Amino acid sequence: MKSILIVDDDVHIGNMVEEVLQKAGYQAARAYSGTEAAMYLESHKPDLILLDLMLPGLSGEELLPRIKGIPVIVVSAKAEVSDKVELLMSGASDYITKPFDTKELLARITVQLRQAVSRGANPELSYEDITVNLSTHEVSVAQIPVHLTRTEYAILKILMQNPSQVVTKSLLLDRISQDTPDCMESSLKVHISNLRKKLREPGGKDYIEAVWGIGFKLT
Repeated sequence: MKSILIVDDDVHIGNMVEEVLQKAGYQAARAYSGTEAAMYLESHKPDLILLDLMLPGLSGEELLPRIKGIPVIVVSAKAEVSDKVELLMSGASDYITKPFDTKELLARITVQLRQAVSRGANPELSYEDITVNLSTHEVSVAQIPVHLTRTEYAILKILMQNPSQVVTKSLLLDRISQDTPDCMESSLKVHISNLRKKLREPGGKDYIEAVWGIGFKLT
């Protein structure tokens, strides 16, 4: 069952949308402020978000850039074309103006979920404030681009695919060879050291921990 997060402080509208979604076979979750939505997203990954703009705490405009790898349909009373264009350029997948027809809303949701599947559902990996785009190979830390070598990227991708596990040296070398052949056991520590330094520069903290005699993990 696909899950949809409704971010709206209007209880009446939220109740109506939740009922419509449940009748259509979706699982619905609620957040009544941008701050509450941000906290929810730290531990949950819905398939789609319906986002109001006028919210207590973080506004919808402030929350939108923080959402990665999840389609967002902005649901707002703002009807100006300039507002819609700005939000679409800021990362929104679609925009529907209040008041709206529920059939149109469901149709737009269907389109976005279908497109997400065709894109591979989620072309990004995220860990804390590190983001790796698997399609473009772009890496950012705290939204600051970080330029990695092919080997460094391969190492980071494997670690982020296993964020709660220690990745052994042998597994790391085996998996890296699928993306780049130039990393040997003798040079692995050098690549890890360079990667750790590049990730540390934007935010000033370490993300990779060496587990003595075993391998490496995200920390």
